[in-house]
Amino acid sequence: MVKQWEILESKNRFYCDGRCLTGRDIGVFIFALILITITSGLFFGFDCPYLTYRLSPAVPVFAAILFLSVICFIFRTACSDPGILPRATPDEVLYLERSNITSSPQSVALPGRTIEVQMHTGHVIQLKFCSTCKIFRPPRVSHCSLCDACIANFDHHCPWVGNCVGLRNYRYFYSFLMSLSFLCIYILAFNIINIVLRAQDKPSFADAIRDTPATIVEALICFFSIWSVLGLWGYHTYLICRSVTTNEDIKDTWNTSRRGVHMKNPFSRGNPCLNCFAALCGPLPPSFLNLRAIVTPDNNINMSPTRMMNTINIDETRQYQLDDNNYQRHSSPVPPHSDRQQNRYPSYDYV
Repeated sequence: MVKQWEILESKNRFYCDGRCLTGRDIGVFIFALILITITSGLFFGFDCPYLTYRLSPAVPVFAAILFLSVICFIFRTACSDPGILPRATPDEVLYLERSNITSSPQSVALPGRTIEVQMHTGHVIQLKFCSTCKIFRPPRVSHCSLCDACIANFDHHCPWVGNCVGLRNYRYFYSFLMSLSFLCIYILAFNIINIVLRAQDKPSFADAIRDTPATIVEALICFFSIWSVLGLWGYHTYLICRSVTTNEDIKDTWNTSRRGVHMKNPFSRGNPCLNCFAALCGPLPPSFLNLRAIVTPDNNINMSPTRMMNTINIDETRQYQLDDNNYQRHSSPVPPHSDRQQNRYPSYDYV
């Protein structure tokens, strides 16, 4: 009995019978976990007993809440499906190749083909063909070479979580950055308070430092980490307020002109608060993959690794664009899908 995750063509690692997945390289992710755990452990072991005695038992309680939040969010980000799109089946690829040949004698090869779609706002967006996944990539979808898969709302591949950040785990990644920023600030602040309180009971400041050397180690780790963590959290807050992904911001997608028309971001709701609410509190779309489904000849022809079950073509994936930004295709037919595939996914917003 073979399940879908066992034959999925990607570089991801799967755990717990397909319930969890990560990227191929998780070395940096493990290092980040160890660094966070050791720093927090030193704080609980060497600072909290003294701070509890001198200040309040609430000091370790709040630290524990922040630490558990960081661990939960980093695992949720690292082990979630970021929004992997299934590759096209051989029948769909054959349909595209035949339609490409018959549409025009001068037709270019499929890897060079594009489909133009127009949204009701007048924006014309080109959908490029992915030569690896054999699909026309919907808006905001990009192929990650490290995971070898097309990711919906692709933001970036983060080595610190060992996974891509996309449609289905972006809110957890943002929550991880926020909670880690608070944890670094919290530990660093109470490291300073610990040294100051000890210095009041010692003949000199140097004696206070020698009395708790672990505090200095924690303070140094937090001091050098806090700038990058806070900066990254602030940067993603800025992106969320604009409803822009890191990939779009780097490419400056919505500040360019095409055919003399300035491209505005059609996915922004026009209000930073609404953009934040949609990104962090909106409904979470279901996975495009049914990883734990049993592979049968009906949903996986000849049980070949290249023939995937839950196939998504252009029309099917378009259901996930903004509900108020309906658009229509300008050119190029797309392969039909069966009744079994129709209405498989409810409509959700791409954020």
